[in-house]
Amino acid sequence: MKALITGVAGFIGSTLAERLVRGGHDVVGIDCFTDYYPREYKERNLAFLRTAPNFRFIEARVQDVDLRAVLSDRTHVFHQAAQAGVRKSWGRDFDIYTTNNIEATQRLLEACVGSPIERLVYASSSSVYGDLVQMPMREDALPQPVSPYGVTKLAAEQLCYLYFVNYGVPTVSLRYFTVYGPRQRPDMGFHKFLRATIQGQPIAVYGDGEQTRDFTYIEDIVDANIAAAERGVAGRVYNIGGGSRVSLNHVLEIIGRVAGKAPIIAREPAQKGDMRHTYADTELARRDLAFRPAFDLERGLAAEYQWLASIL
Repeated sequence: MKALITGVAGFIGSTLAERLVRGGHDVVGIDCFTDYYPREYKERNLAFLRTAPNFRFIEARVQDVDLRAVLSDRTHVFHQAAQAGVRKSWGRDFDIYTTNNIEATQRLLEACVGSPIERLVYASSSSVYGDLVQMPMREDALPQPVSPYGVTKLAAEQLCYLYFVNYGVPTVSLRYFTVYGPRQRPDMGFHKFLRATIQGQPIAVYGDGEQTRDFTYIEDIVDANIAAAERGVAGRVYNIGGGSRVSLNHVLEIIGRVAGKAPIIAREPAQKGDMRHTYADTELARRDLAFRPAFDLERGLAAEYQWLASIL
């Protein structure tokens, strides 16, 4: 495989790139180091990759790269680059989300027209569903996102589909359900909860803590990306979830066990745009991709705890 990975310095992009590089594949990575969180985290993610002879890094926005030249010898594209974060996507920052999530995706897809790639795997999100979808969430449900972030992820997903229908670009979209594990972004819940517990600081819990999520470990996400690149059906969308619906309060109990001390809880009001529940129906991914999550939540949280404790 000769892969192009956008957002390669991020949590998922770097973990995917490292798996491919260690497996002997040739990888070109693009990242522009947006200031959503400190560059030092992303540089740490790239430490191994920068030493690998089968990895080449391009520091730039997707929109500013000569994509046709880069794609000329690529067989697969993993489009992980995006402006993350539900809560920051409101108000004046919305321009950043439309630029990095919609415009960048359109430029990449346009460059793929007529290129020899076998698959373009797009990193979508469970945020596209909203709160009015039956559980478990199925790919054929009507998406009604409740955040600007979710709107931009859905728009980019639809761009992937229309470039498949009209130009034959072999796109596959993966709707990730709350990814966690080593290298998780510092703004994400588990990272913040574990860091606060290690440091003896309070954890802000928005709402009553009974909101539920389908949490997915990073290595399962990487497995799903590789499977989608190898045998995903072009034009399809797949849910990628961890296989269990867990409340935030239960997560905090598990954190207490893996950390060996009870977290300190500070209750805060619920936030706009936060979905109340998520739970993935992954039957389609099981059928087409042979996807079966291998990591349960306690094992995955223990791995993230150990990683975070080692870098603090």
